[in-house]
Amino acid sequence: MPTTLLFDLSNGIARVTINRPDKLNALNGTVIAELGDAVTRIETDAAIRGAILTGAGPKAFVAGADITELAAQTPMQGKARSTLGQEVFRRLERCGKPVIAAVNGFALGGGCELAMACHIRIAADHARFGQPEVKLGIGPGYGATARLPRLVGRGRALELLLTGGMIDAAEAFRIGLVNRVVPADKLLAEAETLLRTILENGPLAIRTCVELVDAGLETTMDLALALEADHFGLLSATEDMREGTSAFLEKRKPVFKGV
Repeated sequence: MPTTLLFDLSNGIARVTINRPDKLNALNGTVIAELGDAVTRIETDAAIRGAILTGAGPKAFVAGADITELAAQTPMQGKARSTLGQEVFRRLERCGKPVIAAVNGFALGGGCELAMACHIRIAADHARFGQPEVKLGIGPGYGATARLPRLVGRGRALELLLTGGMIDAAEAFRIGLVNRVVPADKLLAEAETLLRTILENGPLAIRTCVELVDAGLETTMDLALALEADHFGLLSATEDMREGTSAFLEKRKPVFKGV
């Protein structure tokens, strides 16, 4: 049983809560390992159709890495810590099921990186974001230098990375780091409503969109378009595609089966 996470499954939605509120949900080795186990369950459990990731308590989503561990690490331990965290976050990003970060407070350092690895980010109006690693004489280790420029552009990313400063939820929304900002007491409900809206659609089509956006950002426009055409053709062979088009023509709600 996990000691730093809460895992709840209800009606196809997994809610994963990082549960170290006394440490502002900081990421230590145990949290990363248990997040890896949670990602494996999301990937492999057919009963899970999507997930919401959040933090326990009112103050923090994840307020960064556990500095006690970082302060004692050797170069090889630092590389191993970074590589493991990157692998877990990348598997989350590529799991093929929609994952929404419900950012309920501070999302700093590894917390901001974890939120960026989710497909969609919804922030409470009091949330704050930042990559303060340079203030500790170290750089990001869980993907900020790769994901942040892709989300907000090179200049804004470098400003956040090089100053180590924090921005509030409104600014995060303005620059495209988060999708929505909502009152804190409506955060989880808003995340679930959005996820259930997504899950009304064909699961194979959802997975394809996630995979194509991920692949398309790493290649040329021509190859990205070719991949899209390939998947468009492949989806045309599915029962879900026939059900979706038939339901539209018959003016009824589709019943998708993921086949």
